[in-house]
Amino acid sequence: QVHVAESGGGLVQAGGSLRLSCAASGDTLNNNAMAWFRQRPGEEREFVAAIKWSNGWIQYADSVKGRFTLSRDRAKNTVGLEMNLLQSADTAVYYCAAHNPEGSAFYRRADRWSFWGQGTQVTVSS
Repeated sequence: QVHVAESGGGLVQAGGSLRLSCAASGDTLNNNAMAWFRQRPGEEREFVAAIKWSNGWIQYADSVKGRFTLSRDRAKNTVGLEMNLLQSADTAVYYCAAHNPEGSAFYRRADRWSFWGQGTQVTVSS
């Protein structure tokens, strides 16, 4: 079992920046990837970014490419999401996920991730 915990959400003005952090703990030895998703009220969970743990390969959603940066600390089993040029459309609950048994081809599929955090709210005011 892997425990996933997010932190760093909050309220920010449009055009501003915010950094989210996610820590994985427990049985992380076989964890092969971590990802960020977000969910707006009444909508499905949406892929934001993911990182392959073995080689650091990163995938981004088109909607955040160039504005968001995913990073990792392998020793601490943590990932960070630096979010810049935030827009009102970025307002959502952001979730961190760990381990995708089916590999990078399925990173964008929320239902293929094994472990989830509780989520952290990001609100961008216009």
